[in-house]
Amino acid sequence: MIRRLLFCIGITMSSDSFSSLPLSSALIKNLDSLHYHTMTTVQAESLPTLLAGNDAIVQAKTGSGKTAAFGLGLLQQINPRFFGVQAMVICPTRELADQVAKEIRQLARGIPNIKLVSLCGGKPLRTQAESLEYGAHIVVGTAGRIQDHLSRQTLELKHVNVLVLDEADRMLDMGFYDEIINIIKQIPKQRQTLLFSATYPDSIQKMCRSIQNQPVMIKVDSIHDENVIQQRVYQAQHQQRDDALLTLFEHHQPATTVVFCHTKIQCNQVAQFLTDRSIEALALHGDLEQRERDQVLVRFTNKSCAVLVATDVAARGLDIKSLHAVINYELPHDPEIYRHRIGRTGRAGETGIALSLYTEAELPRLMRIEDYQQETFNPSELSSLKRNPYYRLSAPNVTLQIDAGKKSKIRPGDLLGALTGDAGLSGKQIGKIDIFERFSYVAIEKKTLTNALSYFKNGKVKGRFVRARAIQ
Repeated sequence: MIRRLLFCIGITMSSDSFSSLPLSSALIKNLDSLHYHTMTTVQAESLPTLLAGNDAIVQAKTGSGKTAAFGLGLLQQINPRFFGVQAMVICPTRELADQVAKEIRQLARGIPNIKLVSLCGGKPLRTQAESLEYGAHIVVGTAGRIQDHLSRQTLELKHVNVLVLDEADRMLDMGFYDEIINIIKQIPKQRQTLLFSATYPDSIQKMCRSIQNQPVMIKVDSIHDENVIQQRVYQAQHQQRDDALLTLFEHHQPATTVVFCHTKIQCNQVAQFLTDRSIEALALHGDLEQRERDQVLVRFTNKSCAVLVATDVAARGLDIKSLHAVINYELPHDPEIYRHRIGRTGRAGETGIALSLYTEAELPRLMRIEDYQQETFNPSELSSLKRNPYYRLSAPNVTLQIDAGKKSKIRPGDLLGALTGDAGLSGKQIGKIDIFERFSYVAIEKKTLTNALSYFKNGKVKGRFVRARAIQ
């Protein structure tokens, strides 16, 4: 009783024990039987906010204990005597939804009569509809299958008071934004909305503004800003700039890189130079047609290409997660542009490196950047870098182009279901899904390409045959 009173008036206890929280005795007893005695960092940071009923954005990695955090938060609010859906968790894949459902059932086993229904593809809609008909307190599922039940009116969400979006960044990567928004429209506005994400890109921020009410931001294991981006500068002769660029790749070996150039011609030449030396690279500039631009961006953002060579104008608005390096093939004239370029790495709690080449004639540009940032660079010698003549850089994924899109009413869940069903791929082997008007693009691990293409030769999506090919 004292603990509950302190919590209500805003005084938190320093203990990292679950018993220090205003949880029901049934939940505390069950946690004890599961040997859950001490909270993880994400649980200690987020549970007071979750239990207070506030909206929250929790940035934490997989394996941090976030499922138990939101599981306990929603279970504390469930009324077992009312058989209506009171809490819903939306996950990006069937595998994750199954995992989440299993853990919540385990956390709930001390509470009598709690019913959880899992709604994912790969299982008959009818069986799921029958389970819902008997009443459910909690729904855990994927956006596509939840949307299917809503369209068939086999699922009702008017009593939902807690909504959880798990791995929200991955759901948006896979193209589920429209489905999520459509689902949320059928949930009461007076609800608690909890968003869990490993990263916090612009797309997540935009969605949060539209679906949450003054959310509390909770970051776990964040990196201090001053250590996020390492900046290195190297002087090179003008005619040796290409070889200097290759030296940077061979020494630093970044997994994903944007190389900035001044002109379209320069972009094409640099991308070709790298490709000829077994470093996968694509050029992005204003001369590309829209479809070509879409394909380049899709392939780079879904990890089907390791290097993007771009002009500042073409890269404007580019939002890329996990970008390991930015390379200035040539320093910009404006120090603000330099700052904007390098700011594309070191995001979402990750570190990054910014590498810049400059000639003696470009020394005034370097000095302007130093004045702007109020710091002095100590140029590194290219000759001090260790080269590897056998260095190769290849992206882990390949992109499938599916000849069907929004006009064919194709949804991300349709493609995900086809690939994780008869095609035999796991959810972990499927990356970003992008749906355009007439085409769709799916990133898959390279080793699964043969299986995926074999499936599309005879398999169907939404009951009809579609053509698929790998974009190389």
